[in-house]
Amino acid sequence: MAPQYAPSLRSRLAPLLLFLQIGFIVVCSFFVEISNSTFSELTFYKIYAGFQDVNAMVILGFGFLGTFLARYGFSALGFNLLVAVIAIQWAIILRGLEAWYHSGKIVIDMRSLVDAEICAASAIISIGAVLGKTNPVQLVIITLLEVPGFLFNDWLLLTLLSEPPHGSFRFLHIFGAFFGLMMSSIMSREGSEQGFEKEKFDRTPGLFSMLGSVFLWMFWPSFNSSLVNPMDPEKRLMAMCNTYLALAVSAVTAFAVSVLSSSKGKLNLVHLQSSILAGGVAVGVSPPSFQPWEAMTVGFIAAVVSTVGFRYLKVHMLVAFQCHDTCAVLSTHGLPGLLGWLAHLLLQIRALDDHTMAIRFAVFDISLLFITLSVSLTMGTITGLLLKWNLWRPPQDKKCFDDQAYWEFPHLAVPK
Repeated sequence: MAPQYAPSLRSRLAPLLLFLQIGFIVVCSFFVEISNSTFSELTFYKIYAGFQDVNAMVILGFGFLGTFLARYGFSALGFNLLVAVIAIQWAIILRGLEAWYHSGKIVIDMRSLVDAEICAASAIISIGAVLGKTNPVQLVIITLLEVPGFLFNDWLLLTLLSEPPHGSFRFLHIFGAFFGLMMSSIMSREGSEQGFEKEKFDRTPGLFSMLGSVFLWMFWPSFNSSLVNPMDPEKRLMAMCNTYLALAVSAVTAFAVSVLSSSKGKLNLVHLQSSILAGGVAVGVSPPSFQPWEAMTVGFIAAVVSTVGFRYLKVHMLVAFQCHDTCAVLSTHGLPGLLGWLAHLLLQIRALDDHTMAIRFAVFDISLLFITLSVSLTMGTITGLLLKWNLWRPPQDKKCFDDQAYWEFPHLAVPK
């Protein structure tokens, strides 16, 4: 029997996607030009190498990471690609508005593509909290609202606190996680505490999901180094080394804590998929600011927090706040991101001899976090309230986490 809301893909998704894509093409035809005049050839190739790695993370890494659900692999991978390419085009246009205001043109170079990929990563993190409970039309709406919110936060930090350009990018995990969590809490369904019928883990999808984790683990040092000024090779080297060490420690620690937290003393693949990345998330708040042993310590603590949070916190969030976190973005991105911010704050205060300067730095950094959380939670609330409307025809509970609601499966078709 066909799902009640199956026709919405034809009547709603296709017109929306065509309208957006034609709009992007029209804007680019009048206002966009490609230029590499600001970079030397050597710098171009350095940024291009980073762009390749970040692109692989966003498309392959995050895409396969969400395929752990037994009956939602097609949607997790396919919709991840859809969200990513829309977010990238949308971010290029929005980030170029300032240049358009002054010169009448939106300039694209390698740096702007990397920045757009990072904006897309933030949107994908947010969507992880509601994965399986939303239709593709809702995912597109989330993307269209999350990217401006993320860039607005960047502009706010630059305007109010004179944070350097791209300064908010180090908060992308925190922003994305709490945007998604607030959105999931607002969009909560009655009876979700009992779980969804088709939200199940399976061996084969779990293997593909672990493949996504390995992709992310391999390319995360390049991702964090892309947050650093490409004209400062020393800081980029520190970022890559610190991230790799933190990832290595978090992987070892995740294996150990997964065994210790299991009643049967066995490894849990779902824990490892996210917790082995916790060190990279935590150090990513300010990767060049750590000494190697400090990065390793942060990676150790982040893995413990992530694994324990995945096992226990996900259930409590559902009961206490009606927040069903599908991909455990709180444990994977939110808590490690906050831990990294706290570690960076304490280490910077310790390095300052002047108490007045230390207090000023603490107030400044706390203000950065407060503004980021405020914008994230506010935008998540607005998006959640907007998506609660029946206008978007969300999937029924029995159709959640089910590819058959959106994809063709000829071998399962019932002959007429």
